[in-house]
Amino acid sequence: MKTSLVDGQTLKGMFTSGTVWLEKNAPEINAINVFPVPDGDTGTNMLLTMHSAIEEAKQNTDSTASSIAKSMAHGALMGARGNSGVILSQFWRGLARGLEGKNSFNGRDFALALAEASQAAYEGIVHPVEGTMLTVLRDAARAAEEATKTNSENLLSVVETATEEAKDSVARTPDLLPVLREAGVVDAGGQGLYVLLDGALHFLKGEADKIQYQKPQLVMANLPLASKMTLTTEVELPYGYCIEFLLEGQKLNLSNVGKKLRKKGQSVIVAGNSSMLKVHIHSFKPSEVLDYATRLGTLHQIKIDNMDDQYAEFIKAQKERTPKIGTAIVTVASGDGLFEVFNSLGATIIVPGGQTMNPSVRELLQAVQSAPSDNIILLPNNKNIILTASQVESLAPKRVRVIPTRTIPQGIAALLAFNYEMDLEENTRTMEQAISTVQTIEITKAVRGTQINGQKIKKGQFIAILNDEILIASSNNTNGISDVIFESLTKADIEKAEMVTIYYGAETQAAEAEHIAQEIRNKYQTEVEIIRGNQPHYNYIISLE
Repeated sequence: MKTSLVDGQTLKGMFTSGTVWLEKNAPEINAINVFPVPDGDTGTNMLLTMHSAIEEAKQNTDSTASSIAKSMAHGALMGARGNSGVILSQFWRGLARGLEGKNSFNGRDFALALAEASQAAYEGIVHPVEGTMLTVLRDAARAAEEATKTNSENLLSVVETATEEAKDSVARTPDLLPVLREAGVVDAGGQGLYVLLDGALHFLKGEADKIQYQKPQLVMANLPLASKMTLTTEVELPYGYCIEFLLEGQKLNLSNVGKKLRKKGQSVIVAGNSSMLKVHIHSFKPSEVLDYATRLGTLHQIKIDNMDDQYAEFIKAQKERTPKIGTAIVTVASGDGLFEVFNSLGATIIVPGGQTMNPSVRELLQAVQSAPSDNIILLPNNKNIILTASQVESLAPKRVRVIPTRTIPQGIAALLAFNYEMDLEENTRTMEQAISTVQTIEITKAVRGTQINGQKIKKGQFIAILNDEILIASSNNTNGISDVIFESLTKADIEKAEMVTIYYGAETQAAEAEHIAQEIRNKYQTEVEIIRGNQPHYNYIISLE
């Protein structure tokens, strides 16, 4: 490919290929998570952010570099999910700024745009941390600038140099962040950025076949623990298409069908017998699922629902049942039990989302715009949604205040402090103070083996996160869940708590939750309330006030 001077169509092609390359390794990037809990969704968040950017660019018929870059920046911002997605959207904001007014660009132009992208990414973070994708982007931009000193026109040479430096920078991230070194992993966001640039590089080299039939080689940490790790997990696709059908055939193998479909989507359910199977799956590509199924037999009762439309209808239904109010509360939660809790406490609109399912800027903005008030308080209730929520403040044609709630109990404490007689600013101050009065314990199972805070953790062990910081692992798997709960309560100084609230999850029986609650009452003589949260992933979320 001629790479001395290219237009916006080439830019679109580069990062469309980069997105395909990223999609192939999103599960492995998701698995690069310091804490071995089911919330490592960096790969998915970056992928969905890029999907939105590419979709916006496809709607633009202009071929100028400036116009396409602006479209991709807008699409990335609206589709940004999680911290990695927001940083990626800032990358595009800076890149568009660097290509402003250009019909076409060469290597020198792209290097300057990368420098702008790096600056924008750093500016978008209040407390930037080195050893993350920010560092990888900065190093790549510096290498690109250096490459222009020998051949400033050649785009291929500049992108190749930037990509190689990004790869090396990812490998260095554990040297900059001790928590990465101890866990034996590189930075997931940096890994995703490298893969994105590598895909763009393959496009410039004319290697479309390689992108289609191969997978990128990820950067592994040069650490003893890294060699023992298996970085595999599902790609979480909270939106896309919900596909259901009956498959009629002969000698159908339920296990094999399920295994094959799990490679094509998630939330896979296959039930039935050798002659008739009931299938449920979430996928962005329903045609692939149906093509596979039709090779096995005959399909009946096919149902395909666009989950983005379902989400819009869900928000619309909440808007229609709520009268105009002075200040509206928009909050994020997952699990019908937690929905009921937030509804009962006066939340105006609840956005489905949380662990492994971070809502996008567009979805939060849609909820804010649907709320029947010009004054909005937004509760993200998850550390990986706060940065996304903060983008809404400048986009919404309303007065929006984000309370930085990092957990569900903090969101509930903030909502309990809300007073309809106060104005927006008074409520914001009061609710921000309220979140400091609650401690949160979250109980789940380790999704992989790792080492953190000096502890060796095995896959399947019950673990606890106390106040989003301290990791506690059970000593055994027999009474593990009880052990880890009581050790967490001790570390949280339960003796000082006046009230303990237990929200039990979708995989937990009410009888087990009641038994643990009674043990807490007996041991600490404190008031304990049990609530069915039905949240996914976490067996228990415990609030201490």
